[in-house]
Amino acid sequence: SSRLRSSHPVSRPLPRPTPTSSAMINARKKIIKDKGVAPTDLEEEVAKALFDIEVTPSSDIKADVRDICISGAQELDMKTRTAVIIHFPYRIWKHVRKIHGRLVREMEKKFSKKHVVFIAQRTMLDKNFKRKGLQVRPRSRTLTAVHEAILEDVVAPSEIAGKRTRIGVDGSKVMKIMLDPKDKDKENVEAKMSTFSAVYKKLTNKEAQFVFPTA
Repeated sequence: SSRLRSSHPVSRPLPRPTPTSSAMINARKKIIKDKGVAPTDLEEEVAKALFDIEVTPSSDIKADVRDICISGAQELDMKTRTAVIIHFPYRIWKHVRKIHGRLVREMEKKFSKKHVVFIAQRTMLDKNFKRKGLQVRPRSRTLTAVHEAILEDVVAPSEIAGKRTRIGVDGSKVMKIMLDPKDKDKENVEAKMSTFSAVYKKLTNKEAQFVFPTA
């Protein structure tokens, strides 16, 4: 006996988005890139870590993390460990500063055995600023001011108590940065001294040595 075949195509339900794919779409919203620039794998990983904190019911910073997104991320390999440098758009930096220490702790749990450093994205204006229609170059946009601000970002939430510049016999300059003694036992700061130096050199090409002042 011959079987009749239906001429109507069998409708199949559309596949539902998996939790992983929907989480990645939501995490992607935590990255702000220039149009047409795809985020790197590391940037996606950082964004997902931020999104995880945002949706963790027990997190006491989840509401603050909702206002935070990143503009970039890079890894810096050092002799003994790796640092993750996370860049934030300047306009949301105030939200980062509000929870800086706690957010660093949470991100370092997500990136185990890596030091995490937060940096605000600042725009530097060179001496040709008048071509861009500006009459006066804001001091905050000069190379010196931007490098000073990066220095403060690198050590945050610790504070800088003093600076000295040492000039070597070959004319090379090394800055000696004294950190506030009250921060000595906080956030593994002492263990991060070499990381601060490496990150600052990577971002500014300047040598800096970080110490706590001796009594």
